[in-house]
Amino acid sequence: MSARDRRSREEPRERSRFLGEQNPRFKMEHFDASLSTYFRAWLGPRDTRVKGWFLLDNYLPTLVCSILYLLIVWLGPKYMKSRQPFSCRGILVVYNLGLTLLSLYMFCELVTGIWEGQYNFFCQGTRSGGEADMKIIRVLWWYYFSKLIEFMDTFFFILRKNNHQITVLHVYHHASMFNIWWFVMNWVPCGHSFFGATLNSFIHVLMYSYYGLSSIPSMRPYLWWKKYITQGQLLQFVLTIIQTSCGVIWPCTFPLGWLYFQIGYMISLIALFTNFYIQTYNKKGVSRRREHQKDHQNGSVAAVNGHTSSFSSLENNVKPRKQRKD
Repeated sequence: MSARDRRSREEPRERSRFLGEQNPRFKMEHFDASLSTYFRAWLGPRDTRVKGWFLLDNYLPTLVCSILYLLIVWLGPKYMKSRQPFSCRGILVVYNLGLTLLSLYMFCELVTGIWEGQYNFFCQGTRSGGEADMKIIRVLWWYYFSKLIEFMDTFFFILRKNNHQITVLHVYHHASMFNIWWFVMNWVPCGHSFFGATLNSFIHVLMYSYYGLSSIPSMRPYLWWKKYITQGQLLQFVLTIIQTSCGVIWPCTFPLGWLYFQIGYMISLIALFTNFYIQTYNKKGVSRRREHQKDHQNGSVAAVNGHTSSFSSLENNVKPRKQRKD
């Protein structure tokens, strides 16, 4: 074959490859393949039991959703600044009821799965529970997906112009949980991962039922246990650290790196939630809230679906009001 003939055959292939490289889909697949290679080198082999599951094969959709969430957090209050707030009262009742039922389902399924697999409190490997492991994995996928649904907490703040509640703690907790659980589902989707999700699902049953009821004005005078929800959240973080530390002291086949990461993350939440608790429930805070309530008898300042802390909100010119914690 002459050199001219070889060039004539190679040119269409090179042109096709060049055009492929310019295709956005090709670039996205190449980017995702590079990410997967990096994750494998850093975290080890992925769990094949979740291969093909919705949102789990590639990290890019989770990353894009998180970036869009942060963009809405940034641009949403600017868009709503010159507009009237939305009430959202009816949809808030439905939203909170839906998350209450989803959290109750996850809690019950996790408890029964733990019982069926005879999970060990001190350390549980990711492949030692038999059929119960798959039950736990399926429920924890819903737990991961619920973190995407909970982005709506922030969007309701924006629509209702409760910008004072879009705090550093609120955004940090929502954005980080969704991303962390993508990694959990791909590497350690069962085993020792069960404990924190089980406790958190129980807390969310109490929390979202509370805020669903608080969306109904006639129910607000009878809601007294908000403070104890925050205490339960702090207890949840402490118990998770204790249970995670057991896996470090008495190790099993569960990766130690994940245990160290979870301990660090729980410590960050304890610090932020403790700060919230002090700022919200000390005597000065209580006095300030009572005075504020006297000026707002129609219940329009009731907070729903969010966090608060001593950090200034993203809209510093908004007067502080009674706030809700997630």
